[in-house]
Order: sequence, then C-alpha cells, then structure tokens
Amino acid sequence: MLDLIIKNGTCYIDDNLEKLDLGIQNGKISHIGNLKEEKSKNTIDVTNKIVLPGLMDTQVHFREPGSVDAEDLHSGSRAAIVGGITSVFEMPNTNPPTTNFEEFQKKISIGKRMYCNHAFYFGATAENYQLLEKLKDLDGCCGIKLFAGSSTGNLLVDKEDDIEKVFKHASKVVAVHSEDEEILKLRKKLIENGNVKTHPVWRNEEVAISSTRKIVKIAKRLNKKAHILHVTTKEEVDFLSQNKGNITFEITPQHLTIYAPDCYDNLGSYAQMNPPIRDKSHYDRLWYAVRNNYNDTIGSDHAPHLKINKEKPYPNSPSGMPGVQTILPVMLNHMNNGKINLNQIVNFLCKNPVKIFGIKNKGYIKKNFDADFTIVDLKREIEIKNENIESKCGWSPFNGYKFKGVPIYTVIGGDIKMQDGKIIGEPTGKPLSFK
Repeated sequence: MLDLIIKNGTCYIDDNLEKLDLGIQNGKISHIGNLKEEKSKNTIDVTNKIVLPGLMDTQVHFREPGSVDAEDLHSGSRAAIVGGITSVFEMPNTNPPTTNFEEFQKKISIGKRMYCNHAFYFGATAENYQLLEKLKDLDGCCGIKLFAGSSTGNLLVDKEDDIEKVFKHASKVVAVHSEDEEILKLRKKLIENGNVKTHPVWRNEEVAISSTRKIVKIAKRLNKKAHILHVTTKEEVDFLSQNKGNITFEITPQHLTIYAPDCYDNLGSYAQMNPPIRDKSHYDRLWYAVRNNYNDTIGSDHAPHLKINKEKPYPNSPSGMPGVQTILPVMLNHMNNGKINLNQIVNFLCKNPVKIFGIKNKGYIKKNFDADFTIVDLKREIEIKNENIESKCGWSPFNGYKFKGVPIYTVIGGDIKMQDGKIIGEPTGKPLSFK
C-alpha cells in the first residue's frame, strides 16, 4: 500500500516532460510509471499540471530570533509552501546572530515549527573564523554567510585581511552580500533625507563591483567556493560571467521585474533594498545573464519589515522586501511571457542549488529520492493581494500584479502541505542534509 499516488501528471524528469504517475512510500519516491494496479492511502489527479522536483529558495531572512514581529521561522515557512517552495536556506543576521554552535543548534530546534525543509547559514565574523573549519559535517548547515558591506543586523566583515581569514578557514560555500563598506561610508553624504531615489545613488555600481572583484580575487587565490548573492549591476554580470568555476551568483526576481526610477515612484521606500533596485540598463543586463545562463540561482532575498517601519521617511526606512511566496509566480509569469524557459526555472531554483551546495536526495524526480514536489498550473492566473500574504509583514511589492502560472500543490516528504493556496496539516519540515 502506497502513501500517495500523484496521477496523470506531466513530470519533469531528466530535463524532459513525461506523462507519468508517481508513487510515494515513507517520504520517498518508490514508483515512477503507469500505476494502474497499485493501491494507495491517498491519490491526487494532476491532469494537465506540471510536476516539478521540489523548488528551493536559497536566500530568505525569517528574522528569528530577534525581529519576530515582522517574521519568524513558522510564518516564513507558511509563506514558502503557499508559494510552492519546498526548502529554504535561512540567513544568520538575526538577534543574536547565528555565529556559534549554540545559536545554530537553537535555530535547528526552532526549525521543528517549519512547514518546509530548511538549512541555515552560519554567520562569519572577524573573530569566529576558526569555527568555520568545523562546519563540514554540521547537519542543516548550507554554508557560510559573509556581509562585506553593512545591511540589516550587525554582521560585518569589511577588512580585506578578515575576509581572507573567512575564506581561508571556510569548509563550506561562502555566500556573500557584496558591497564595499569603505565606499558606502564615503558616499553616505549623497543620501537625501526623505528621497528614497538617492538609495541607488548612495549604494551605486562602484559599491557593488569593487567588493565583488575583491571577493573573487580572494576566493580564486585560495581555491574556495564563493556564491555572490543578489547581483544587481551590469558590471558584475560581465565580470562574473568571465570568472565561473568556483564562483557562482544569484539574481533576485524583483531585480528582474521592477526597475528605477519607476519602482520608487510607485512603491516609495517599499522598493528599498540592499543592493538597490537600479535603472533599466542594469535590469536589461540581468536578463541578458538569465538568457545565457550566466547566473546560477534565483533567490528571493525574502527580507520582511512591518509597514509601520517601511513607511518611515528615508533613510530611516529599513531595506528589504518579502518574496518567498511570490518568487515562483513571478518567474512562471516571465516564462509565460517568453523571457525564461521551464528548464531554466528548475535549474535556478532546484538543480543548481543541489549541485553548488551538495544537497542530498533532492532536486530530481528519481527513485528513492525524497518525495518533494512543486506542482504547477501554467495556465491559471493569480492576483497578488496583500491580504493573502502569509508573511507576518502582510504586504508584497507585487500587490495588485496579475501573474500567469501558479503553484497548486506543495508536497514535502510525501505529505501534501499546500493545495490551492490552503495550508494542510502540521509543520513537518526537516533540516536538509549535505554531502
């Protein structure tokens, strides 16, 4: 007796779409084929729907411990599964930050309240570099997070010698918030009070590319893996596309969907994030990167803040926006508009993360692999509304947008956790395992 049969789906297997049934037992994929004879406790018919391996968001900030008024691990995981996301990588710039084994284990323990599978980044500081050698076998640890420029929280490693120590001692991929702190300080005088349009003037292209050149130089010299998060500039696209190998990079859905100055006209400080949303010439170059598969991942950089704080006059408004619930509808809509294909979405949100970070038993519809699936209806439309956002912050930069392409089931470990936008059952997310 199987636990679940997914019938009549168009399944994404080996980069092709095949009409097959899937049988699940004990949280694993046990049968792939035509399952007419098999009995099951539960069956769902997904005729005309696409069954993808469980998609992942490799950059989220769920704010726990610390700013749990805006988000926590439980609420963030609800937003993830409603958006069709089966696993997340969560960031360490919490309060206190996740920079030692005690805080890391606390996160793993609170993670039992999460609906989706999860892994946590270990935060790098100028002092804890010796701990970074001991992360290789740390269960649930996806990598090391390095803030080369200041953003939310108090994790900052901006001196070149300290950055070098982090990479030298790193036993996992180092994911980098790449902005140059020295240039940020020099340019701070360009901030105009009450004018959020000066955000990308202050945190300009030079801030980004200067830091990224430095990170790549150090990583290459030490033969370590660096993953540059939320790349926003044409300069970085051109530079990073010539420095592949151990260097990988991410682009966010918001940088592929909105651009300056329109986004600041329409959204004000709700469009404020680090690094910033820039003008259309950068947006066009990011799409050029996507078309040519220069980037490796797409991550939401889900970073929620309460409306009351986002509406403070700039620069007192905090940077960041929610995105884990909308990352997939946004990218499926771009696919329906011919800007990206399904293979690329699966690569950026699933296969490449598995490869770069060495995740075990995920990322493919294969026998004995974990039964995590994102099932989508490419024809259905959704209107994003603030009142339907599961995140505690209660808003989305895409409020009022209509997107074509919707996740209709989220299956995690063989359990249906979301159907048609409704959350089912209790949290059963587990820490991810790494090779």
